[in-house]
Amino acid sequence: MKHLKLIAPLAFLLLSACSKNIQTDEAVKQGIINHLSKNTGLQLASMDVTVSGVTFKDNTAEATVSFKPKGADASAGMQMHYSLERQGTEWVVKKKADSGHGAAMPGMAPAPNMPSLPPSGAAGEMPPNHPPMGAGKTPEKK
Repeated sequence: MKHLKLIAPLAFLLLSACSKNIQTDEAVKQGIINHLSKNTGLQLASMDVTVSGVTFKDNTAEATVSFKPKGADASAGMQMHYSLERQGTEWVVKKKADSGHGAAMPGMAPAPNMPSLPPSGAAGEMPPNHPPMGAGKTPEKK
């Protein structure tokens, strides 16, 4: 019985030491880097990735992450918001909520479904053969 009193607290200490606290900015950053490394068009080695804010709730985390080219000023970067879910001892990205900047960064491939702007022309000018635009106007049917 005397040994049982010693074994129970010792077992508790061992088990608590083995459970990893992943509610840290660094653990969230690692989960986001793991997610981004699956994107073959992204060169993570050329970027500084910084977790600028995280909120934890149970098994979920909401993170704001800043990206900028290595050595560049912060204004050359962008921010992204991620929802993560705890899976075992790591964070896994559930979805990317939105971004804080629209321009692509050096080292990043363009998004596959993003429309591109025409290469030339004045700002606000529509591409050739574009139907007229205006309030309440609809293109004529031919």
